[in-house]
Amino acid sequence: MSVAGLKKQFYKASQMVSEKVGGAEGTKLDDDFRDLERKVDVTNKAVVEVISKTSEYLQPNPASRAKLSMLNTMSKIRGQVKNPGYPQAEGLLGECMTKYGRELGEETSFGGALVDVGESMKRLAEVKDSLDIDVKQNFIDPLQGLSDKDLREIQHHLKKLEGRRLDYDYKKKRQGKIPDEEVRQALEKFHESKDVAENSMYNLLENDIEQVSQLSSLVESQLQYHRQAVQVLEELSDKLRERMSDAQTRPRREYTPKPKPIYDFDNNHSNGGYSTSMAPPPSFNSESSFHLARLSFRKPGLSPEQPSCKALYDFDPENEGELGFREGDIITLTNQIDENWYEGMLNGQSGFFPLNYVDVLVPLPH
Repeated sequence: MSVAGLKKQFYKASQMVSEKVGGAEGTKLDDDFRDLERKVDVTNKAVVEVISKTSEYLQPNPASRAKLSMLNTMSKIRGQVKNPGYPQAEGLLGECMTKYGRELGEETSFGGALVDVGESMKRLAEVKDSLDIDVKQNFIDPLQGLSDKDLREIQHHLKKLEGRRLDYDYKKKRQGKIPDEEVRQALEKFHESKDVAENSMYNLLENDIEQVSQLSSLVESQLQYHRQAVQVLEELSDKLRERMSDAQTRPRREYTPKPKPIYDFDNNHSNGGYSTSMAPPPSFNSESSFHLARLSFRKPGLSPEQPSCKALYDFDPENEGELGFREGDIITLTNQIDENWYEGMLNGQSGFFPLNYVDVLVPLPH
């Protein structure tokens, strides 16, 4: 920084201290300018808050949002193009219903209905994914652009204006010690920055119809989503009515019990029961029992010093990069991604898994 630049920074710092501590009064901006500044500040806050709340509306589960953010970050690190999507609640419910419907059997009334509803729920999840994409492209991204470009540029102009005001006020109060030409140049720069900031704020507020257009896109996306959701649900409702009608007209099958088996009892048994051939239980001496007990508590494949954990519950991976395991599995720990996720290895497979699904046996070194 040049000597002139250092002097200017000193002037501004001195004037700020005089105003904050000494109660000195600086140059006042007119009421119209202050009103523009207030409206731009409210606009800035509104844009930031609306973007945040819209993201929560589209993806309401904070844990899933955090998990998705972590997975997207890891995908970028690994250079993967395809990122996992947000797990829609409708899709998770649909997967559950179709799974048990097929296990129960689609030929049964309840099993077939579970599959029908499950498939419709998965279609609703796809419709919700489309809503997420539309709202992001046509509402969130334009608002983010407004925040990153226009509003940030206005903040830069206002900051520059405040710096030039402090410089001018400092020189104005020291006329005689500072040449009049410097004071005049400081005043010109102050007015120049004020005009630039005022014009940028005015243009932003005058063109706010763009934000109205973005809000209209949000409403149109929601309207399209609800239309498609209604269509899916109406088709499902017709299917379920048809199933109920078929069940009511179908003749009821009577239960026919199977004949009971006849056993030959042997009265020579002291307990009066029928004879069965049973192999005698194996006998163990105390030494072999102790040896088996030691083996049962040994963790195969892991040294005592190797970081590891034990699965408390089953974990089925839902996204690429996750490590699945069953309750009781011993997993080798290789890394801690954040406060909620570990990275580990099991049976030659590597991946991520949630911390609250395991009990750490040997912690990772700090």
